[in-house]
Amino acid sequence: MDIMVWVGAFITLLGLVGLVWCIVKVRRAKRQALDEAAFKAELQKVVAVNLGALLLSAFGLMVVIVGIFLG
Repeated sequence: MDIMVWVGAFITLLGLVGLVWCIVKVRRAKRQALDEAAFKAELQKVVAVNLGALLLSAFGLMVVIVGIFLG
């Protein structure tokens, strides 16, 4: 079950990379001094990716826990 732990860790890492990408994207949007409508549109795009990355990270952690319990 070691492979399950490593796969889960990789999935979790992908989710964390997605979360960091969201942080970078929002910071860039804040620096650009966009008008309110454009900034809101940019944030709405990032929220969807943020939720997906969070779900992916949580799923990866669940796989790690199951791998530890089975191993």
